[in-house]
Amino acid sequence: MNRDDVRCVIILVMSLAIGFAGCQAGGSRYLQGRPCSEIEQQINLSDRIGTLNRLADAFAEQCHDSVILYGEQARSEFRHKTFSLIKETTNVFVPEGSFIDYVLESYERGYLSLLLAASYANVQKQEEAKVELRQLDHELFTSLYNYGEDPVNLLLSAVLWERVGEVNEARVDWLRLRDLEVLLNGQQEAIRVFAAQQVDRIDQGQGSVDQWQVYSIGRFPELTWDVRFFGATNGYFSVKSNEEFLPVCRSETGVRLSTKSWFEKVAIRHSHAYHPLLNVQAWIRLPIGLTYAFVPVAAGAGIMVGGCMVDVAAHGKGGFCRLSVVGGVAVMRTAPVVLEGALQPDLRHWEHVPAAFVITKASDPLSEECFLSNGAQARRFF
Repeated sequence: MNRDDVRCVIILVMSLAIGFAGCQAGGSRYLQGRPCSEIEQQINLSDRIGTLNRLADAFAEQCHDSVILYGEQARSEFRHKTFSLIKETTNVFVPEGSFIDYVLESYERGYLSLLLAASYANVQKQEEAKVELRQLDHELFTSLYNYGEDPVNLLLSAVLWERVGEVNEARVDWLRLRDLEVLLNGQQEAIRVFAAQQVDRIDQGQGSVDQWQVYSIGRFPELTWDVRFFGATNGYFSVKSNEEFLPVCRSETGVRLSTKSWFEKVAIRHSHAYHPLLNVQAWIRLPIGLTYAFVPVAAGAGIMVGGCMVDVAAHGKGGFCRLSVVGGVAVMRTAPVVLEGALQPDLRHWEHVPAAFVITKASDPLSEECFLSNGAQARRFF
């Protein structure tokens, strides 16, 4: 059962419990290979996730004017959290995020600024591209509702700064990437080493690397969740991806970095340290969800008992009683679905983004070692 179906079931149960009814549904469609005009026609700013996906599709199809036009509008409208007492209170009684507008995560604000900067660069508007790259810095480090540095955007920003001929600005991002605390463990140390090499290159006066090639690999995997009351640090949710992210790869000519850091940002969305309001709402929603789940159990039991009583009173032969038992059991079996839907966390995110990026100086992708170690689909990014 998908999210929309679960939402409808929950709201139906609510109508029995508190006299409220309603249902929302929505969807999106990937438009690979479509002309720019058709992609633009699919953009609806009221559908925030759909708009972000269409912008990614437009960039992939080199519809840079479309990205510039709608990307700036989306960033302006989607970046700020607007608090409403009524909406925040209602949010604990319905599937999370049903009536609350999606707000861009910090990595999404940075990535959107990156797409805008690359689009400006591709239409030969270098100064506008530089403005967007400076905006990207602001998005990564400003303390809004969603916040936090991000290695993927820093890596892409450093490369794009070199593309527009600002080697000193690129050095700043390479330096930030080298010193980023989230890269202090495991295989990600290779990214720090790569960034340190670029800082040394610039300090030695070798200038910018105009031949940097950037490729995107695969698609950001779908997310799943489960309830885990013990050992979970994000409320009572355990969020996982349905595919493993590619490991970090560093070669003589390039580097590969996955967007696992973006997944981790979504995974901690219900952490008290990151979003205390969402954390509190999740815990309040737990007893409410259990109450909702009890409604079909009670209703199913009532159908069984009532049907059999009617059958006895009418001196029936048991047929109506058996039918009532079957119907009652069917209603009771919806209880786990109702509970799951009531507790379901808001894991909305920008879906049409890559699973990894490869940055390389190699003119031929086949000569890049970080391409040879995976079989995922790759395409030129910028």
